[in-house]
Amino acid sequence: MTLPTGKPGAAADTLQGGPRRRRVPTGRRGVGRGVPPALLVPALIGLAFLLVPLIALLVRAPWRNLPELLSSAEVWQALQLSLVCATAATAVSLVIGVPLAWLLARVEFPGRGLVRALVTLPLVLPPVVGGVALLMALGRNGIVGKWLDSWFGITLPFTTAGVVVAEAFVAMPFLVISVEGTLRAADPRYEEAAATLGASRFTAFRRVTLPLIAPGIAAGAVLAWARALGEFGATITFAGNFPGRTQTMPLAVYLALQSDPEAAIALSLVLLTVSIAVLAGLRDRWMTAG
Repeated sequence: MTLPTGKPGAAADTLQGGPRRRRVPTGRRGVGRGVPPALLVPALIGLAFLLVPLIALLVRAPWRNLPELLSSAEVWQALQLSLVCATAATAVSLVIGVPLAWLLARVEFPGRGLVRALVTLPLVLPPVVGGVALLMALGRNGIVGKWLDSWFGITLPFTTAGVVVAEAFVAMPFLVISVEGTLRAADPRYEEAAATLGASRFTAFRRVTLPLIAPGIAAGAVLAWARALGEFGATITFAGNFPGRTQTMPLAVYLALQSDPEAAIALSLVLLTVSIAVLAGLRDRWMTAG
């Protein structure tokens, strides 16, 4: 058999089913083509729309008076309460959210799609509406709260525990979505192998599945914690705004904005710093490519 000649590599091209196509490195595709103005201009406007308010916050910040503004007892009280409640809300989300994510990812049951939609509903539900819903369910006259009050003497609205409940209600879907996605990406054959070795389903979950999905749980917990820390609408509706008991940092910002704008800016800087720290902690998961 005579192979075509002429260009170097023609014989290899024929044996491999045709001429080779040059591979363009992924990171260099589109280089040299230029950016269409119809895409560049809206992109820059969108970038400015997101960054200018944050830059304005930094520019207008009272840097000289910042230590004095942040050293008041009310600020530290609100900050401490926010950290404690956000951490408690994240713990509640972990305890009940991880099993819920496992149920949605691993168990087939009728109406699973509807259940998943209902679980994610607090993500799009206005927080104030979530607070009203919590009052109707867990208030003293709520469908569940009246029994908690009469049987156990537990009252949740307008208490620190109510803050934790409100924050967990709006933050847990972030954890569930993150963990469910990680579970769906994890290979179930490891759990099946553990079952063939005699492990129960719970043992396989505890000894095999949890270590596999630990990064997803950690990312979801950080997101839930950050969301709980910034919660405002459901908290003020369900728990009120009582200094030292239910007044968290977002509520303190809202209150300070009416009487002392500089204090509101200082408190906002604290929350902005926390948000940047959260993004820095998740940079390897979402802020890098490849």
